[in-house]
Amino acid sequence: MSAGEAFPGQWKPNHGSSVALYEQLRLHIIEQADQGKIAPGTRLPAVRNLAGVLGVAPHTVARAYKELEAAGVVATKGRNGTVVCARDERWGVLSEAAAEYAAAAKSQGATFAEAVHLLAAAYDAG
Repeated sequence: MSAGEAFPGQWKPNHGSSVALYEQLRLHIIEQADQGKIAPGTRLPAVRNLAGVLGVAPHTVARAYKELEAAGVVATKGRNGTVVCARDERWGVLSEAAAEYAAAAKSQGATFAEAVHLLAAAYDAG
């Protein structure tokens, strides 16, 4: 995306990929946010509008947005739409989840290596 170009720019999902369309969109938004190509506070297009631009069903975009919101990458601000969160806000959500996981692993007697192995398996499966 060049400066001033609105999201999603020229990007389109690959309909022939084995990766689900919502997942392609989710990963693209994360990548763009991490690279600073979508600034924190940027309002993403409305679900129906983005679905039309990308040539996908609205539920595809809605699912991507929902998963991004659960991960703290975006926030839904009612009438103000879906906006990209600052990276430190996202890390706060992940840090909280990591602390809960570490406490649960310790309470079950798992070693650090075992806990990391389980996390890696869950990450790969997701």
